[in-house]
Amino acid sequence: MNAKKQTRPSTAGLFGAVEVPALAAVPVALVALAAAGVRATAGLTLMVCALAVVLVLASFESSRPALRQLMPTAVLAALAAAGRVLFAPLPDVKPVSAIAIIAGAALGRRSGFVVGALAALLSNFFFGQGPWTPWQMYAWGLVGYVGGVLAERGALDRRWVLYGWGLASGLVYGLILNGYHVLGYVQPLTWQAALAACAASLPLDVTHGVATTGFLAAIWEGWGRAIRRVVEKYDL
Repeated sequence: MNAKKQTRPSTAGLFGAVEVPALAAVPVALVALAAAGVRATAGLTLMVCALAVVLVLASFESSRPALRQLMPTAVLAALAAAGRVLFAPLPDVKPVSAIAIIAGAALGRRSGFVVGALAALLSNFFFGQGPWTPWQMYAWGLVGYVGGVLAERGALDRRWVLYGWGLASGLVYGLILNGYHVLGYVQPLTWQAALAACAASLPLDVTHGVATTGFLAAIWEGWGRAIRRVVEKYDL
């Protein structure tokens, strides 16, 4: 029994220590492998991306969250997935990023990542699974994770920071998915072709960011208040 008690904190600490390096490894691998002209860049970066997602999810699991913390995280992930499906007729107008940010702010950065990642995975049972799924899980998870980090530092109490991250999150999400698209489908791979692909998607990425800001403006107070009430009531 004592050995088990000692193992759990050390495991949680180990996974917690690799969260940020794992998340940072994805853009570093994208740029480094593309610049080096490695032929298998698309496959290698997909592996790095998938590993980063697994490590952060494992970090969340190793923290041994209680059922009362898992429930709001699962509910928010389901709502984000349903919202993405509901707004399917409107390209890049999705509530996923906003809900992931709220989850990160109210429940912690790991919960923010889990909400964003699971929302992508679950909603893709409607939109279709593929090699893009780990990238979407990583990108939306990162949006929620950064939202949690900003909230821990009290930055999201300032509305310009909240809405600024909402707007920037659309660009960050788009940049990550553009990296996947460029490495997987743009041939020959040149910096000019990569910039052209990013420029072509910029209007959609801006729309995504503006929509996220709008969703945050609409639900931040009400949803945040309700989640904080649950957190305080059950001492999450």
